[in-house]
Amino acid sequence: MPLSVFVIDAFTTLRFKGNPAAVVPLQAWLPDPLMQAIASENNLSETAFFVRDADGVFAIRWFSPLKEVGFCGHATLASAFVIATQQLAPFSLRLRAAAVGELGVERLADGSFEMRFPNQAPALVAAVPQALLDALSIAPQTVYANRQAYIAVYADERQVREVVPDLTRMLALAPRDVAVTAPGSGHDFVSRYFWPANGGAEDPVTGSIHAALAPLWAQTLGKAQLTALQASTRGGELGCRVEGPHVYVRGSAVQYLHGTIAL
Repeated sequence: MPLSVFVIDAFTTLRFKGNPAAVVPLQAWLPDPLMQAIASENNLSETAFFVRDADGVFAIRWFSPLKEVGFCGHATLASAFVIATQQLAPFSLRLRAAAVGELGVERLADGSFEMRFPNQAPALVAAVPQALLDALSIAPQTVYANRQAYIAVYADERQVREVVPDLTRMLALAPRDVAVTAPGSGHDFVSRYFWPANGGAEDPVTGSIHAALAPLWAQTLGKAQLTALQASTRGGELGCRVEGPHVYVRGSAVQYLHGTIAL
């Protein structure tokens, strides 16, 4: 049973930048162990699988090489790109995920996509775990957290770029990952993201964490629309808009590969 597979570079207009995600469109769900095996074989940070339900909503699931994850922004963008370019849906589409509910996606006039995520604003952490402090080579000013990650806030972009993570120590923070962030020089804020317990070392661009970072910086900077840079080696740019219970994350994508999985 051959399956189509796409590899899409998300949050970029250039191949070999942004965050690559594999996307596998399905007519019906495969067994979970098989989807996990495909994601492990792909060995990208995420592989997304989607099935179109009878009501026209695309049910979506995401797998890292290690496990199924509850929410992934860049693979959602990659899936929306595949759905749009394969003409499976018009410019407005809906995706549904068990952990986060319904996600709206709009394809904009410039070809980019805007995704509607639940607002995942973090809370200030009063007692910062020692394992987090030990895992970061530069001490943060403050630390926030939501259910996805600890968010270490720094004074400036230079510190975010220079901080060295101890990935082994970060394993003790599971199931949470670790984001580091600061005001940006050319963007409203910058970040990096580490997730050794859930999929890998440093994630190139993490759409999902911007559902937490955007509300944090919107409150700090006093503005609802923000520009963001994830300062990984590959790098990626995002636009963010905070509106009450929702965070809108905007980005572009480009296709790298279209192939066939032989099962």
